[in-house]
Amino acid sequence: MSELYVGLMSGTSLDGIDASLIDFENHKTQLIAFDYLPFSFDIRNAIQRLNEPETLISLKDYGALDTRLGHLFAEAVNSLLAKAQVPASSVLAIGSHGQTIYHAPDIQFPFSLQIGDPNIIAEKTGITTVADFRRRDIAVNGQGAPLVPAFHKAVFNHPTEHRCIVNIGGIANITVLPAYQSSKVIGFDTGPGNTLMDLWINQHRNLAYDENGDWARTGKINYDLVSYLKQDAYFSALPPKSTGKEYFSLSWLNEKIKSANYKAEDIQASLCFLTAITICEAIQKYAPLTERVLICGGGIHNVYLLELIRQNLNCPVNSTEPYGIHPDHVEAIAFAWLARQTLNHQPGNLKEVTGANKAVILGGLYRGNEAV
Repeated sequence: MSELYVGLMSGTSLDGIDASLIDFENHKTQLIAFDYLPFSFDIRNAIQRLNEPETLISLKDYGALDTRLGHLFAEAVNSLLAKAQVPASSVLAIGSHGQTIYHAPDIQFPFSLQIGDPNIIAEKTGITTVADFRRRDIAVNGQGAPLVPAFHKAVFNHPTEHRCIVNIGGIANITVLPAYQSSKVIGFDTGPGNTLMDLWINQHRNLAYDENGDWARTGKINYDLVSYLKQDAYFSALPPKSTGKEYFSLSWLNEKIKSANYKAEDIQASLCFLTAITICEAIQKYAPLTERVLICGGGIHNVYLLELIRQNLNCPVNSTEPYGIHPDHVEAIAFAWLARQTLNHQPGNLKEVTGANKAVILGGLYRGNEAV
């Protein structure tokens, strides 16, 4: 019997919605179909406005965007199922990460806020939807992120090889997978992934991202600037830790470089190196036995970034694709897996990763048509 789930992911790069249809029959992870729904310029800008730190927004704008994204997530699911020619009644549940608009796990009253109304997703698809994954982990004193390391452990762990999984989205995070499961899996956000590079090229060249890292490659890395940026307290903080675009923002960058006169392309090159070196140094410090690094997320397409990572690590650096999952699909599949964990009354967090007091079942359940 098939065991079908849909996973939805909209990350900090704000490019669009990844939707995956997964069959977990016999505890395997088989991708049946994948679809991508890009955000319009209007939607992207609306999310970006909510993402800006200390920005005053109206509850009306917040609520309207929550609803609009709910409809878009539902549209992504229905398009995916039409493409796969699979009826909604065959799908057990949807796992929707939602769109993070603010992540603040370290303040006095910590929270993490994702939007994309799951009531609308459940209603417009007819499928039970699991959403709001992060806040239950925060309720037990966790960071609420990263959550994908539990899935990394399930699918990429190797019995004899020490591995490190690197996800490079807007923010970069690592999952340390020791061989033989001889020690605990750890994972954390290393700092900016694509986010600062995306913001900088958008400001200076009106482009959404630096394709292949081509613009960064034309610049000269300013190592003194990188060293200065690395003095930020986040990089030296001990895990568990997580961060987001509300911290590593354009305001953060402009504050750091306000008194200097750098070429724009040199800043881009330096930001690319900042992402690479903070990933590599995190691996060297917390996973010194690593024998293979597997890369997933949108950063896999930044050829220059991958070159810099390879130059600063003494082990093979590969895409996750030869190891079973295309790098663009990993996070969407992970949220299908997390939805399955929830429906099966199994925990979805790794407390060693998030710093939670205990493992907990994640997410809220929004029933589909079977509840009618």
